[in-house]
Amino acid sequence: MLNRQLDWRYGVLGLVVAIGAAAAVAGEGEGAADPQDLKRARREVKLLDDMYKTAIVLITQHYVNESSDMPAGEAFKALFAGMHEKGWHTVRLLDASGEPINDENTPRDDFERAAVAALLAGKPNYEQVSQKDGKPVLRAATPIPVVMEKCVMCHENYRGKKVIGALGYTLPLDGAKAGSP
Repeated sequence: MLNRQLDWRYGVLGLVVAIGAAAAVAGEGEGAADPQDLKRARREVKLLDDMYKTAIVLITQHYVNESSDMPAGEAFKALFAGMHEKGWHTVRLLDASGEPINDENTPRDDFERAAVAALLAGKPNYEQVSQKDGKPVLRAATPIPVVMEKCVMCHENYRGKKVIGALGYTLPLDGAKAGSP
């Protein structure tokens, strides 16, 4: 009788351990990107990139006339900060010229350095799924080319360069928009 009780207890203990192990293995995927979330985030990066770059060109065309005028890039860094503070997404202006006008635009981590190198090598974009605060995020970067002569009015060191910088995006991949409650 004692053997049956021990067998039963070991059986239950084995079952509990097996369930716990299965849950732990299933939990290893937590934070992994759901394909639909990744698709949504990629689309959002394209939308944001088109919107930001179109707006910065329009502002430069219509409001930046002299080197003493506020550069559109500085105005957009304030916009990027506002979007981040409201919990939507993160965007960083990254220098790719090797001569940043502002040191805060220097690539800070392995992703940003790899993204700049890939964009300088001609890739149309660069992305990576990673973790931030234990949750999956899409990190993406897109090139910033010189598209008008006014760009070199303030940034003479950009003359003749195809890619001068990048926009580095970080968007959540947890099924919810970053700013949703």
